[in-house]
Amino acid sequence: RVDAIFLDINIPSLDGVLLAQNISQFAHKPFIVFITAWKEHAVEAFELEAFDYILKPYQESRITGMLQKLEAAWQQQQTSSTPATTVTRENDTINLVKDERIIVTPINDIYYAEAHEKMTFVYTRRESYVMPMNITEFCSKLPPSHFFRCHRSFCVNLNKIREIEPWFNNTYILRLKDLDFEVPVSRSKVKEFRQLMHL
Repeated sequence: RVDAIFLDINIPSLDGVLLAQNISQFAHKPFIVFITAWKEHAVEAFELEAFDYILKPYQESRITGMLQKLEAAWQQQQTSSTPATTVTRENDTINLVKDERIIVTPINDIYYAEAHEKMTFVYTRRESYVMPMNITEFCSKLPPSHFFRCHRSFCVNLNKIREIEPWFNNTYILRLKDLDFEVPVSRSKVKEFRQLMHL
């Protein structure tokens, strides 16, 4: 049983991305870390749910940080015991892209996501990320018990709502904890939102 695999993109007689695609089909999916000089493949690595994508030349601190995160993720995976309560790493974290790097992020750190044409901007308390997919595809990766598509252009973390203010046409404006930003709830989503929030 393999827990983690470190790959380059340019392997003699072998395509590292293709190899990762095959590895991702394993019944026990190992953590995949790319260490490569090829920054152009970061998006492909993201789509394969790679744990990290490190560009050469790299600093020792970058490797140390990655190994610490990897160990923590592995330990969390081991402590998830019973099938009824197991939280897989796919459901507990999500890979976000920033500056051609893959950032493994706890899903609950996400406050909201906003559509920008075919891209999705994702916001945490301190960072923002640009995801190479539309908001429908991005929201499908989030647990519906915590995230709600409140508007055609917005998806919000229900746990991050601080205040719900009635707005015109029987809609709502949502104010979030820690952020100076308002997320709208569209008329078509009001009924479902009220049910979720017991309004």
